[in-house]
Amino acid sequence: MPRTVLTVPTRQRVQLLDVTRAVQEALDATGVREGTCTVFAPHTTAAVTVNENADPDVVHDLALGLADIVKDLAGFRHAEGNSSAHLKSSLVGCSVTVPVEGGRLQLGTWQSVFFCEFDGPRTRSLWVTATGDK
Repeated sequence: MPRTVLTVPTRQRVQLLDVTRAVQEALDATGVREGTCTVFAPHTTAAVTVNENADPDVVHDLALGLADIVKDLAGFRHAEGNSSAHLKSSLVGCSVTVPVEGGRLQLGTWQSVFFCEFDGPRTRSLWVTATGDK
């Protein structure tokens, strides 16, 4: 099962980027027509999720809500000072799996795949693998 590595540059400390088009292009290159596509963030302070793409306020609200849930606490011991980013990554998760039919990601009408940066700006990697029938 070959893996495509996407490069994802981020420009802010916290940023949710719609990577659906890049994931679909990586899927196209595999030739898989029926199966699943897994998108994995190999980072401990970043994540991947599927959510609404129609209203840009949704990603703003997701970032704001996560900031409210996960505070930067004075008692954190991690020396790098990014414990809140590690917590957010754990809450959101490091991967999503999307069904593939006819060579296309099967996302709902308003859904997109988002890369979630919680400790930027950085240049990140996103791994895309597809399994199934060609």
